[in-house]
Amino acid sequence: MRKLKVAIVGATGAVGQEFLRVLEEREFPCATLSLFASARSEGKTMRFRGESLPVRALSEARLAGHDLAFFSAGASVSREYAPPAARAGVLVIDNSSAFRMDPEVPLVVPEVNPGDIAKHSGIIANPNCSTIIMVVVLKPIHDAATVKRVVVSTYQAVSGAGARAMSALFEETQAYLAGGTVTPGALPFASAPKHYQIAFNLIPQIDVFQDMGYTKEEWKMVRETEKIMGPGIAVTATTVRVPVERCHSESLNIETQRKLSQEEAREILARAPGVSVVDDPENMLYPMPLFAAGRDEVQVGRIREDNSIERGLNLWVVGDQLRKGAALNAVEIAEEALRQGLI
Repeated sequence: MRKLKVAIVGATGAVGQEFLRVLEEREFPCATLSLFASARSEGKTMRFRGESLPVRALSEARLAGHDLAFFSAGASVSREYAPPAARAGVLVIDNSSAFRMDPEVPLVVPEVNPGDIAKHSGIIANPNCSTIIMVVVLKPIHDAATVKRVVVSTYQAVSGAGARAMSALFEETQAYLAGGTVTPGALPFASAPKHYQIAFNLIPQIDVFQDMGYTKEEWKMVRETEKIMGPGIAVTATTVRVPVERCHSESLNIETQRKLSQEEAREILARAPGVSVVDDPENMLYPMPLFAAGRDEVQVGRIREDNSIERGLNLWVVGDQLRKGAALNAVEIAEEALRQGLI
């Protein structure tokens, strides 16, 4: 496998730091690794494979000459810098929402639609974290029994809202326990006209409200699932922010065309790539964010038949939002592109 000149755009953010860990752990073939962030981060250093690498301000000229660039600096940065990088011959794997629904840009989860990687014209989009975690589990069920409809409720960690929200969880919890004044300032999202406390609370809003009273995050799960898995699967979503540092959890209610028993569903999922079955109710074993953090696999448990319909399943799914929901999925896209000879 040839070695690549690799760049990370947004290296100092939570996902950027996770990129460094994932690339090192998986021994990704980097000939060089360049780290980019905003101008205020220039001069910082970050550790990779025992070395201190400088962080530089992003520019088109500095990106040119790389083979591969992982973008995780927000949609506006991606829209400005990804197209010229792609024109310069850099394969961009973008973790923002900028290109996910662009019909010319493949939206990829390697366990689900690796063939779409070959359709790229320089940019490949990484799906939304909650979508990735869901479709990794849906795909083997769909292949076996054809999924008709999914009702998903998410319980999303503050890590999905970035470093500011992660700090808010700890600071608000400390203030609350000390009997002090809690001053929220990060959620439901940083630019919201008002903010709510996340410590000891749930917030049933992730991103702005859009059509039919659904949030942008909820519509992402609907539309991205269709783009990744194809038409014919009806999805409705409710997304909730919870006071958990890391890992998103999802309750999936799935209706299939062919009936699957609890035992058959468990066997299918146990064989599925990227999935780990943690399902032993008698011994109180089931997926939880506390134990899924730092894990590559999406964990699934509480597997049971839906008592209210003939061909239904209930699943409880947990995945690390910063790993499989972001950095790991992007690196796996790059690995698959290398295997396909597309880089």
